[in-house]
Amino acid sequence: MAIETHLAVAVAVVFAVNLLPAFGPPTWALLVFFYLDFDLPAVPLVLCGALAAAAGRYLLANGARRLRPRLSAERRASVDRAQAAASANRLRTTAGLGLFALSPVPSGQLFVGAGLMTVPLLPLTAAFFAGRLVSYSIYVAAAGAVEASLGSIVTDALTSPLGIGLQLAMLVALGLLVGGLRPGRGGAFRGRLIC
Repeated sequence: MAIETHLAVAVAVVFAVNLLPAFGPPTWALLVFFYLDFDLPAVPLVLCGALAAAAGRYLLANGARRLRPRLSAERRASVDRAQAAASANRLRTTAGLGLFALSPVPSGQLFVGAGLMTVPLLPLTAAFFAGRLVSYSIYVAAAGAVEASLGSIVTDALTSPLGIGLQLAMLVALGLLVGGLRPGRGGAFRGRLIC
């Protein structure tokens, strides 16, 4: 496949993931994956990835906004109080928006909340785009540097039988640590969801 096709697939995946309000993989990880596995040029990948992420989040917020009339009067009043509290201090609101733009925190819930509120979505989306442009650039550049210096060592360690066994053992240990997995019949693990 041509580079343009791989780039289009990367953009489509990033856009689709950013339509999800939760449980999607981080966009930076997707961009790093496409950068390393498909040898895509960093600048168009980061630029198109940030645009696709911003477009997906904007549509997510608009979708949440369409759900607002279906909320109970009590829920709408609660959302309105949250909006009033968030916008009471303009300096704090601007500082929070700047911090959000540059931080790698998950943004799905923020965009759903912004959609349920009546805040202007374009400034939020523009700040998201600007911040993600910076953070995605850093992640992709760092991945390229790590691959150039440690790529074969890490790949060999993670794909060896010992590496795979260690990864599986750590996943089981994590499940036991959280308390969500218990050994069942036949050595299989049964899980329970902890909320």
